[in-house]
Amino acid sequence: MPELPEVQTTVNGLNSRVKNLTIVDVWTDYGSAFHKGKDSIKNPAFFKQFKKEIVGAKITTVTRRAKNILIHIKKPGEKSRKKILVHMKMTGHILYARYELDKNKWTPATNEPKAFHDPFNRFIHFVITLSNDRQIALSDMRKFAKVTLIDDTHDINSGKSLSSHLINIGPEPLDKDFSFDIFKSRLERKINGRIKTVLIDQSIIAGVGNIYSDEALWRTGLHPEERVKNIPDSLLQKLYTDVKKVLEKGIDFGGDSMSDYRNIDGERGKFQEEHQAYRKTGKPCTLRIKSQKNGICPGIILRKVVGGRSAHFCSTHQKLL
Repeated sequence: MPELPEVQTTVNGLNSRVKNLTIVDVWTDYGSAFHKGKDSIKNPAFFKQFKKEIVGAKITTVTRRAKNILIHIKKPGEKSRKKILVHMKMTGHILYARYELDKNKWTPATNEPKAFHDPFNRFIHFVITLSNDRQIALSDMRKFAKVTLIDDTHDINSGKSLSSHLINIGPEPLDKDFSFDIFKSRLERKINGRIKTVLIDQSIIAGVGNIYSDEALWRTGLHPEERVKNIPDSLLQKLYTDVKKVLEKGIDFGGDSMSDYRNIDGERGKFQEEHQAYRKTGKPCTLRIKSQKNGICPGIILRKVVGGRSAHFCSTHQKLL
């Protein structure tokens, strides 16, 4: 599932291309009786209203909240503003190109770069056509992605969104006001929890998932099963720093394409080339330790299921406290 860096990479890409463009049409082949009555474009009745609301609207900006992409729109002459919310879920990613529709199938125009013909980019299930004759397209192999429309309303006191799709989400770890004290207090909400499980809990901290939690814990030297209550402040301070560092590095490298994530140009990110722990099972640990003869940790990367999710960690420098 795309995590904070992949979503932010997508948001950055969209902001550089689609701001101030007008939505002229929208299409989907999602649709299921299972979604009847839900505020999702997979509900045909909702999609009909969704289309009415967004066609003719101008895109003012694109932002991120946790793992959600928020496309801000405004119709001329209307005071109210809305947001198209896209959660890419397990296998979704956003593309931006000129597409052609033939027999209910969208394909990149022949003069578009080869990257758009990557096999992972061919599962197009949602398309927004823009006033520059290009499309925002959602490729979603397993059709788990969520697309809906929310009002741009916030609680006056907290500033938080009132949308049911954005409640119960923790603070953003890359925000300037996300201090160590806030980080510590959030983790302590699940004081008996295992640190891997707590880190990826979106109600505790926004945007961190399997990849970046494994990489941060490897850097800090914490075992993924360590209980929050056992971690001293010195290590929590280091973890706070390491979480921010791996997320920032993920953005710098254009996200992680170990699986099927692609950026809006259909290209792979490069963070998977920087993995030290995630999906490195059986590989030697690469941590530099001065006390070792060759300066390298002698451990091996292990894999273990923690709270129903895979955790990858070093057998030597990530011991339980």
